[in-house]
Amino acid sequence: MTTTAEPAFEAWSEGAPPHVGGSIAGKTPFQLFWERFREDRVALAALGFIVLEIALALLAPWIVKLLGHPPNAQYPETLDPTYGTPTGPSRDFLFGVDTVGRDVFARVLYGARVSLQVALVATALSVGLGVVAGMLAGFHRGATDTVISRVIDVTLAFPILLLALGIASSCSLGNGCAGGLIKPGLSTVIVAIVVVNWTYIGRIIRGQVLSLREKEFVEAARAAGAGSTTIMFRELLPNLVAPIVVYSTLVIPQNILLEAALSYLGVGINPPQASWGEMLAEATPIFATAWWFFLFPGLALLLTVLAFNLLGDGIRDALDPKAA
Repeated sequence: MTTTAEPAFEAWSEGAPPHVGGSIAGKTPFQLFWERFREDRVALAALGFIVLEIALALLAPWIVKLLGHPPNAQYPETLDPTYGTPTGPSRDFLFGVDTVGRDVFARVLYGARVSLQVALVATALSVGLGVVAGMLAGFHRGATDTVISRVIDVTLAFPILLLALGIASSCSLGNGCAGGLIKPGLSTVIVAIVVVNWTYIGRIIRGQVLSLREKEFVEAARAAGAGSTTIMFRELLPNLVAPIVVYSTLVIPQNILLEAALSYLGVGINPPQASWGEMLAEATPIFATAWWFFLFPGLALLLTVLAFNLLGDGIRDALDPKAA
């Protein structure tokens, strides 16, 4: 009498387990990260908003050309004929005009370019400097660690905004700083942010390296004859990718806010170049009568910072090895 168990028994007797449908494929760390990340719909929505904003910022010259309103062009006829005050949103000027008749929509678009430039460039430079300093301090220890750690401690002792304000103020006049190498405006803001923010990632990386340098794979690299530089950048650095990525996504919104604060205080982006912080400073005295001049750059700043914060939270959760 033949039963249904015979095929399974025959397969098992030949060395294959029963009911095996195919081979088991491994997953790369990126695949595991993406599987976790795509389950976070809030983070995906934030990523979509950031991609859209970057696209609009890149296409801003063509969008403004299509509308026919350059960001610095003044249209006095759009002001109120009686009081000379700004007028609100209309068919021709989607976000209204400012105190001198400039298109607020065009300036918000160009303000996004400035904010994203500052955020990405300043973050890349500060993270790069902090990672190198932290790796040197944590790996070599001794005098190197002492000097770098004391510099970090002294820098962190200053209030962030006041330190950045002092640096930006000293470089925002005349030919700038460092013999004219650092010009007033965008480069000054980037330098101020880098000087302030490299210390945080430097301290984080130092702590990670102090733990990793005692691991077996580092000892194996030493036994194989690898030098200090090779060990740091080929063995330790790949193991630091997760904290670097998480920190970078979380510090970008801080840099955007810092740039806006410096521009608001008058030591950031130089007029007439558009900046959200500078637009908010101009709009503050007339907020009661020209709400649109304050609302749209403020809303753009709010949504951008919120999107980067939500994206950073999603990336942090997705990279957490304890996540389900």
